[in-house]
Amino acid sequence: WSSDVCSSDLLEEALTDAAFCLVQLRVGGQAARLRDETIPLRFGILGQETTGPGGFAKALRTVPVVLALAERYAKRAAPGGWLIDFTNPVGTVAQALADAGHRSLGLCNVAIGLQREIAGALGIEASRVELESVGLNHASWFREVRVDGRPVLAELLRDHADRIADETGWSRAEIEAAGAIPSYYQSFYHHPERILAEQQAEGTRASEVIEIERGLLELYADPMLVEKPALLSERGGAWYSEAALELVEALRSPVGRTLVVDVRNGDAHCVVGERRGLGADSVRANGDALRRTICGAEADLEEVIIEAPALPQPAVTNPCGLNGVHGRRPPEPVGGAFALKR
Repeated sequence: WSSDVCSSDLLEEALTDAAFCLVQLRVGGQAARLRDETIPLRFGILGQETTGPGGFAKALRTVPVVLALAERYAKRAAPGGWLIDFTNPVGTVAQALADAGHRSLGLCNVAIGLQREIAGALGIEASRVELESVGLNHASWFREVRVDGRPVLAELLRDHADRIADETGWSRAEIEAAGAIPSYYQSFYHHPERILAEQQAEGTRASEVIEIERGLLELYADPMLVEKPALLSERGGAWYSEAALELVEALRSPVGRTLVVDVRNGDAHCVVGERRGLGADSVRANGDALRRTICGAEADLEEVIIEAPALPQPAVTNPCGLNGVHGRRPPEPVGGAFALKR
């Protein structure tokens, strides 16, 4: 499959005949994130951009913008075009896109980060590692790990439990009791008192990111800079480009591949490939312990958020902020849509 990558400062031009639209934006920029993460602290609640009150506020700003962009893409996309969303809170945005009937997938770097970590621990190529994931994006678990198709989770929990504990913020005993590897975001659900104490003592992640981005922009202002700055590794969001290209490749490939993406749940993870379309592999039903961490309050909260954008919204002419905004001006998104064309 061959394709062209085109650049444009006009959204309609970029979307026209695009086979893929990759969306990664932040409505309101880091200033809005800082408010999302610090206001809850005043009330003794942890501050985080994808969960809790901060995630709720972010979702209310973000879902209408992404849905507006998706509508514009749907009118101009190449036949069979895919919208791939990276925009947090990914799980909520993916649900809203699916509810609206868009041909879309949600994508996060948690799974690919764990895949790379496991490959490093085992000293093997990452392409040999497959993950079985269940949950609501950040509120998720990895219930099996396979190397060349062979289940190895039990071995990992036996031989590398301390390393997994360091990466996830869970204790070895908790991981062994669960019999699965939690997303590191699970600490926000299961250890809120500890996270809150850390944030009150050290500040939130938004404050760190603002300083990192300020430093990066100063470095990027140097036209002689030709190598990736070391500071970029502190920004977060590792492996996003690799995750995106793996998914694009799999969707265009005649050979199916197992990848972790956000799709409608049928007790399934995802197999993508042109011949098989977007399918689902059956996986084991969730045990009671995992079911309690996935269902309930988080699912109910996402439904409330998704229904909220039905309320009147400001008129947005360009949700990516490329051509300006008409009507009452909402916070400017930072980021945008990246289009791949045949």
